[in-house]
Amino acid sequence: MELNQVTLPVKNMEDAVQFYLKLGFTQIVDTPHYARFSCPDGDSTFSLSLENDKFENHSVIYFEHEDLEELCENLAQKGIVFEQEPTEQRYLWKEAIIKDPSGNKIKLYWAGENRLNPPWKVDKRA
Repeated sequence: MELNQVTLPVKNMEDAVQFYLKLGFTQIVDTPHYARFSCPDGDSTFSLSLENDKFENHSVIYFEHEDLEELCENLAQKGIVFEQEPTEQRYLWKEAIIKDPSGNKIKLYWAGENRLNPPWKVDKRA
């Protein structure tokens, strides 16, 4: 299996679309209630769904970029506000944290080899 996409709830589609375009994604579906984006690298996509009811999303979406420092500098110059600047984590990833206009938490990170092969890796199967 391969993960197709993740859909995030948003409060204001126009604000959310502009935010993700500013991050560098390409919009491939555009409706008043749904938008989908392709990532700058690879074949991954993600989408946004307009939610009229109040919501609180506790999911975190991760976007990986090899030159995390440069990416974050470029985004800061575009006005993206960081809750956490790129920081080395105990689990061997470097992460920065931002939130989209609807409050969805996004981690921009680089893990390198440790993403799929951390020192504590296991290989369990049914």
